[in-house]
Amino acid sequence: MSITMSGNRTVRPGESIQDALDEAGPGATILLAPGTYPGSVWIRHDGVTLHGEGAVLVPGPGVRADMPKLHDASEDVVSGVVAHGVRDLTVTGLSVRGFSGAGVYAHSVTGLAVRDVTVVDNAVWGVYVRESTGCEVVSCRASGSQYAGVAVSFCAGAALIEGNETFANAFGVFVDNSSGVRVLRNTSHGNAIGLMLLNQTYDGEPDGGVRDCLVAGNDVHGNDLAAGGDDPGSLGAAGPPISGVGIALIGTERVSVVDNHIHDNHPSGPSVMGAGFVMGSSKGWGGDDAVANHILWNRVTGNTPLDYQLGVETGLQTFAGNLAANGDPVELAGWRS
Repeated sequence: MSITMSGNRTVRPGESIQDALDEAGPGATILLAPGTYPGSVWIRHDGVTLHGEGAVLVPGPGVRADMPKLHDASEDVVSGVVAHGVRDLTVTGLSVRGFSGAGVYAHSVTGLAVRDVTVVDNAVWGVYVRESTGCEVVSCRASGSQYAGVAVSFCAGAALIEGNETFANAFGVFVDNSSGVRVLRNTSHGNAIGLMLLNQTYDGEPDGGVRDCLVAGNDVHGNDLAAGGDDPGSLGAAGPPISGVGIALIGTERVSVVDNHIHDNHPSGPSVMGAGFVMGSSKGWGGDDAVANHILWNRVTGNTPLDYQLGVETGLQTFAGNLAANGDPVELAGWRS
């Protein structure tokens, strides 16, 4: 049996996390003892804290048929920790490994904190937050996902992505049609692209846009995987070919990129982007031109084939104090070697 003490409930290996959550109800704190726990977890109540230092969640039997399905994925895909339509949720400490969907999947959540969580080899996403507000992903490790290690998608309220390490994904950090996002002091390496902010919408999706974001103090290096293509099982499947990119801003508005170190990113395959730092328009894909962005005091060095590639109207942006050896356009105020 699970143990209840001082408002907390402790679950041990061999016991059901799902039963403990359902029985405890709103406002519960569920403490997972170290060990391995087979099966998915659906958090259905407000105010829940799930904490599991040394606890590892892995795929197992008994997935509830009514558990919310991962957006834009097949019905048989299973995620590790799932929350939909709840408030004030905290997930800390545990590891989530080997699920066919996302490691942590939050949809329509208000007030989410994912802290010190490790997500490894979850097939589609690591931590995926969609259509939510007031969310943070802090001090997590995310690796081995087909798309992003950490992603916020169509999130209109402020979000914080800070102090994470992302590697061996198509995208290390992906800000997808979300505004007011702060991406601070993350380390992203060994992905196809380290950090991408993309304004690109499709029929049936919410209104998009990437505006008023801050990208600061990140170390983005050694991103050399190849993603994209028609093979459904490939890294970044169905997307354009991307490889060797550090940070990309596509169709963004009023985004500040400040004091980042973008270095030693090298493509290992074809790529629609050809530099450590890239800016471009998404107007042809349902997005917008990039305007009013501020690119300040970044060190962009040792990347191939270029350090920077700016496919935007440079007069509509602000560049100052950036360090780079080579780029396109070659002569541009605000960049020096």
